[in-house]
Amino acid sequence: MKILKWCKKFFIIFVLLLSFYISAVPSYILSYGKVRTYSEIEQVSTYKVGIVFGAGLTVNRRPSKILQDRLDTAADLLENERIEIIIVSGDNRFENYNEPQAMYDYLINDRDIDKSLIIRDFAGRRTYDTCKRASEIWNVNRALLISQGYHLYRAVFTCNQLGVKSAGFSATRRSYLGEFRMKRREYFAIHKSVYDLYINPPPYVGGEKEEDLSE
Repeated sequence: MKILKWCKKFFIIFVLLLSFYISAVPSYILSYGKVRTYSEIEQVSTYKVGIVFGAGLTVNRRPSKILQDRLDTAADLLENERIEIIIVSGDNRFENYNEPQAMYDYLINDRDIDKSLIIRDFAGRRTYDTCKRASEIWNVNRALLISQGYHLYRAVFTCNQLGVKSAGFSATRRSYLGEFRMKRREYFAIHKSVYDLYINPPPYVGGEKEEDLSE
């Protein structure tokens, strides 16, 4: 009987702790990122590095609308001297799908950005990978992250935990198709990021040190 009561108490405590974790962790990470995020260029101090995260390509291998807005925002920040270098980071694992190259081409051809100011990260498969590689490959220790709010807050948290002192700049310029689905997915991605950061860090594509972009 005592064992049964103990098991019942343990189960109740477990459920309460789990409920707290499920609700508190996303709230904390979103709050952490939100207070470090800007939406007006005038609010932002100068950063050596701006990082743009990949967000899909169209069937014509052009940046999606979400990604286009991120790139346009990065170009505006560069033109207003808020960042000096843009790292475009994305997926390049599959034939005929090269996010960093499409991002690079867009900035050069559509925004007339000097190619010497753009660095391609061909192994930014996930937010974790992008932040980790920025730190390990380019020695980035401070950066302005450019994305939309539903993803940006987690990115700011992740990069800061991986040694890149980061703030975010919102690239939200319109409503996006499937936005609700993306926000719902982000809830689960937050819990995955905690697992990756503190429990089981995933492997990532490393490489030789390249240009030192530390401040």
